[in-house]
Amino acid sequence: MIPAAIAQDYPSKPVTLIVPWPPGGATDIAMRAIAEAAAKHLGQPIVIDNKPGGSGAVGPATMAASAKPDGYTISQIPITVFRLPLMQQATWDAEKDFSYIVHLTGYTFGVTTNADTPFRKWQDVIDYAKANPGKVTYATPGAGTSLHIGMEQIAAKSGVKFTQVPFKGNAESNAAVLGNHTMLQADGTGWKALVDAGKLRLLMIWTAQRSKNWPDVPTMQELGYPFVFDSPFGIAGPKGMDPKVVAKLHDAFKKAIEEPALLETLAKYDMVANYKSTEDYRKFVTALIESERKVVDSLGLGKKAN
Repeated sequence: MIPAAIAQDYPSKPVTLIVPWPPGGATDIAMRAIAEAAAKHLGQPIVIDNKPGGSGAVGPATMAASAKPDGYTISQIPITVFRLPLMQQATWDAEKDFSYIVHLTGYTFGVTTNADTPFRKWQDVIDYAKANPGKVTYATPGAGTSLHIGMEQIAAKSGVKFTQVPFKGNAESNAAVLGNHTMLQADGTGWKALVDAGKLRLLMIWTAQRSKNWPDVPTMQELGYPFVFDSPFGIAGPKGMDPKVVAKLHDAFKKAIEEPALLETLAKYDMVANYKSTEDYRKFVTALIESERKVVDSLGLGKKAN
């Protein structure tokens, strides 16, 4: 635990915020905007450190293993931090190894295809998959991500088989589908500019309602799938942080996601503020781990007992 005097003086230097995805994707852009807004309320710069890999888990896992719990290293916490330990051996315990600070927002996910493909609508993909089992390939930002799990749930519901091709992030998955290396891409709105330019075709989105940005594109539920996936995320530090430090970070990020200018930036990427307090975020994590356990087990992706 940090001495009270240090907690009182916090922060006295810049804070490092790990973004566990490559630069330039929707998460990176959103987190940079959130960090810039939060820094004004914190009174110190918040410096982004991109640590991609492991479907978004490498950055938080590295922090949990090696960062001091002094509030100067924090990380975006993607849903894979909770899901991957259910699927494979992991070096972290999602309930014990983090100090949860604040829940921030979530994504609009969608499935795109190259505008030159014959897939004009989602049913075209299903028809092709039924005629060609396993031949439909899709790019994701990593195994175990919500995009991977979501596509497998869609395939199971449709009675077809897809083949996942995992990448490190949105820039790579964009390139894969643009170059016809994969037939589809399942990802967050890092594909927005390419869809708007007519280079990619958006076949479905995974939110509860249609997007204002693409009002003609159906939701998963409209296509007959009883799912909504928005992969909500927040910020955490290593375990053992002083509650006073956690409170200062919480307040800075809460004020940031209330700023109209930041909400406009998030809206460009179809992200909406989804605030949860420190206590509510902790409770949410416990509930989320249990719901994820049921999903991965139902898909046969759960960790095998030794």
